Amino acid sequence: MNQNEKDYMIQKVNELINAPSCCAEAKAAAQNWLEAIGTDKEAEKAKSLIAELEMDLVPIDGLIAFAGSEAGEQVFGKETAKNVAAHAEEIKAAGAIYCDCPACTAVAAILEKKDTLL
Repeated sequence: MNQNEKDYMIQKVNELINAPSCCAEAKAAAQNWLEAIGTDKEAEKAKSLIAELEMDLVPIDGLIAFAGSEAGEQVFGKETAKNVAAHAEEIKAAGAIYCDCPACTAVAAILEKKDTLL
């Protein structure tokens, strides 16, 4: 990975860590990779990061289903869940494949260039 690629990945990983919608497991994997940069653990932590992110990226249909469920209402609140579902339907109609929250946006950017990490 050249310096520009590394800088890009560091930026996206930091965006992920700072995203309010980032889960604890993704934050931990991201932090572990950042701490491993330049060490003999970097490749191992990159693989762990990628594996975690591949599990966490929310497909748009999954977001729609969750936001429209009772569990979604418990997480978001009834009104916000309706708004999230409506927004998800709107971006799906415009061609979105994944959730567009800050965490999923960062995850998608990282996974798009995951080969540079390996």
